[in-house]
Amino acid sequence: QAGKWEKNRFMGVELYAKTLGLIGAGNIGGIVADRANGLKMKVVAYDPFLSAERAVEIGVEKVELEDLLARADVITLHTPLTDKTRNILSAENLAKTKKGVLIVNCARGGLVDEAALRAGLDSGHIGGAAFDVFVEEPAKDNVLFGAENFIATPHLGASTMEAQENVALQVAEQMSDYLLTGAVSNALNSPSVTADEAPKLKPFVALAERLGAFAGQMVDVEVKAVDIAYEGEVANLNTRPLTAAALAGVLRPMLEDVNMVSAPAVAKDRGITVSESKQDDSPIYDSLVRITVTTTLGKRSFAGTVMAGAPRVIEVKGMDLDAPFASTMLYVNNLDKPGFIGALGALLAEAGVNIATFNLGRVSAGEDAIALVGVDQDPADELIAKIRALPHVKEARTLRF
Repeated sequence: QAGKWEKNRFMGVELYAKTLGLIGAGNIGGIVADRANGLKMKVVAYDPFLSAERAVEIGVEKVELEDLLARADVITLHTPLTDKTRNILSAENLAKTKKGVLIVNCARGGLVDEAALRAGLDSGHIGGAAFDVFVEEPAKDNVLFGAENFIATPHLGASTMEAQENVALQVAEQMSDYLLTGAVSNALNSPSVTADEAPKLKPFVALAERLGAFAGQMVDVEVKAVDIAYEGEVANLNTRPLTAAALAGVLRPMLEDVNMVSAPAVAKDRGITVSESKQDDSPIYDSLVRITVTTTLGKRSFAGTVMAGAPRVIEVKGMDLDAPFASTMLYVNNLDKPGFIGALGALLAEAGVNIATFNLGRVSAGEDAIALVGVDQDPADELIAKIRALPHVKEARTLRF
């Protein structure tokens, strides 16, 4: 408009075939990945909470931060500001980036060391940067201001008429969906569940959590790995909430505060390997969930299913049985010898503990057997000791759900 035609001054670079590095691959990061894939960029992402399945779903390659810094032509940030993410692009990390890298921060001020970024812009190592957020806002004075290869906007990423109206509607709709149907959408740290999925998943979430709690209460040493296998119709559902629920169940006997949201991160922090497997067919049941826990002493496996909307245990230690979950249960592993059931019943009666359900499983006569007994009263430690002292009893413990 000033009458100049400075064509060579505005020579740019193409995004086509360049590598975009996402730091944070939640809801917004996933949307950015979708846009970048549309431009035929290669997208790599660093996010400790990003599962391998979700990475495939949003079309990104999951990498560690060091790898992202070395490979990315453009870096965008999409994380909250926490103690772990503060200055995630520090002077040290900025030095590891490719010469000419472009950096975009529309997330939170403080994710990038502003002084180090200005030094990189001035030296030419960083090709350019665009920020919508700053450490101090309103940002009326900032170390980045004045750099020729820096663009600034005043925290207006959501400043459209539509966005201001939609954000209010979305909050109301998402709370309504959760309260009415159990649907969870756009959660930062919890598996998403649609309104259609929620009623189908509800009984299986209960099964996964209780089966995980069963497994967690049966191990007394360090857990090395947890594998959750899904067979039959359940394998075609959204299994991420089920795996999170199962992990929470396994970990809760050791860590009371763990829940579906925190369980995957807690497992990772403790070095517990978590794996999933799926099989469309289930030989006997319409759906089956099997949890195998690997410890320093070996493996233990537990399987369950949903019948008439209620979770049930159908396999323990490779032995078939069919037992409903009760709030308090006795688990007894014994040799299948005559007189055991009567002796166990006599001890419970003597202690004033009423039997609600009684289910048995065994390998064969005279060999390994288990009893799962739902009881109406919490057995005292003294009673458990007496049960352990019965002839042929190998293990006895109280389970709570």
